[in-house]
Amino acid sequence: MTSKIAFVTGATRGIGAAIARQLAEKGYHLAINGRDEMLLCENARLLSEKYSVVCLPFPGDIGDAGFVKEVFEKTEEKLGGLDVLVNNAGISYVGLLTEMEPEAWERVIRTNLTAVFLCSKFGAKQMLRKKRGKIINISSVWGAVGASCEAAYSASKGGVNAFTRALGKELAPSNIQVNAIACGIIDTDMNRCFSEEERYALKEEVPAGRFGSPEEIARVALSLVEAPSYLTGQIITVDGGWI
Repeated sequence: MTSKIAFVTGATRGIGAAIARQLAEKGYHLAINGRDEMLLCENARLLSEKYSVVCLPFPGDIGDAGFVKEVFEKTEEKLGGLDVLVNNAGISYVGLLTEMEPEAWERVIRTNLTAVFLCSKFGAKQMLRKKRGKIINISSVWGAVGASCEAAYSASKGGVNAFTRALGKELAPSNIQVNAIACGIIDTDMNRCFSEEERYALKEEVPAGRFGSPEEIARVALSLVEAPSYLTGQIITVDGGWI
């Protein structure tokens, strides 16, 4: 298959689902991942029907090395080598560090950072064979400045930012670009843990006066897919002027 191929993690809802839709609209055949098997398969079916593309669902733990290796092998076998990888899967933990269990820390790092390493490792191998590719990592403003009561999440996203800059340098000679989007407050399920009062207070802090939408982040991701090859190793902040 010679068409454009993309892999999107965390594509059951929110930012990942919005990015998958925009790539499908551009004619990309897709492999998508998420933990909610029913919702992921339904998303794959809808994308395939609406945009006449192939969309393969791979439900499972994207932080598991064996699973990731198998998924990328199946993707290449059925669709061809990747042109685009979007590392979007992520979870948060809000609470005092002194009350955080080691298992919770490991779960955040596994999902938010280890998964980026694993997918980039296997995705880059396919891109190297094609002598081109785009890797886009979804990060957060907290990766740059840190957030109280979100030490694990901030650490994981800081790791994503450093990983992006380093891998961008490593893969630039091979015509593979690596960039990240540092999101501000986006209106997703992850941020619906806040009360109405807390959400209002957060909006008041943002100069744009509102939360961002998943579709806005998806449009930035698409712009990075289509950006010149000289743009690499960058962290693009999209936060309504907040930080």
